[in-house]
Amino acid sequence: MSKKEKKQEENRVEAGERVGLEEKLKRKDYEAKLDELHMELVKMQYWIKATGNKLVVLFEGRDAAGKGGAIKSIAEPLNPRGSRIVALGKPSDTEKRQWYYQRYVAHLPAAGEIVLFDRSWYNRAGVEHVMGFCTQEEYAEFLRSCPEFERMLINSGIIVLKYWFSVSDEEQERRFHDRAGNPARRWKLSDMDVQGREKWAEFSKAKDEMFRYTDTNQSPWYTVEADDKRRARLNCIAHLLSMIPYEDATPPLLKLPPRKPHDESYVRPPKWEQNIVPNVEL
Repeated sequence: MSKKEKKQEENRVEAGERVGLEEKLKRKDYEAKLDELHMELVKMQYWIKATGNKLVVLFEGRDAAGKGGAIKSIAEPLNPRGSRIVALGKPSDTEKRQWYYQRYVAHLPAAGEIVLFDRSWYNRAGVEHVMGFCTQEEYAEFLRSCPEFERMLINSGIIVLKYWFSVSDEEQERRFHDRAGNPARRWKLSDMDVQGREKWAEFSKAKDEMFRYTDTNQSPWYTVEADDKRRARLNCIAHLLSMIPYEDATPPLLKLPPRKPHDESYVRPPKWEQNIVPNVEL
């Protein structure tokens, strides 16, 4: 292990210990800070639209690490006309015959847009490699080509941010059991999650190797300690905002003019002619 890798590992362990010692963030404190950060996200989106910038954010990490919740918390205040979440399923037969990055390139942002990838081209370095869905040659080619691919994106003017959500073995297992025993959350636990549950060490090694090749100066990885989901969301949003040199480009508040008087000739049809949705019983 190099000095740089050793230092990164020490920092990761220290961060994990700090998270473990902190109390879970209270909902009241979480929601107050989230409201503040949401306002900043709105400002950031106005700036991206006004300047024609392009933002790509990748979310990777362990199963049940809280990536989906973090993505939703970022997307919630944004205008969906200028932002979108991309969560691709397994590739089709046609996509399997394409250049590996091709189906991801189709979802890259145009000027003024934000794209949040719920898993990304890094599937090849993780689940595809560990579960045997790609050849060793394809895996090695990905590790070689990925830094070049991301360098092309960045040099073309796209802002690329990469977040790895880290969760402890114990917390992941607790979340798995919570999903397995809750019908409303069962869909979050896929067959692949269950199979991958037995390969903690293999996924750890794959992640370390992925970082070794793709944690570059131009496109670094940022690790989010995610045992506390609320803290993880706030930390991720705050860091994302700190990485974008945005300015407040929100338009001035609107002052609506008085409405015109109603047209007295218009008579609204009686409600009994309409199919009204009934009130739900409480």
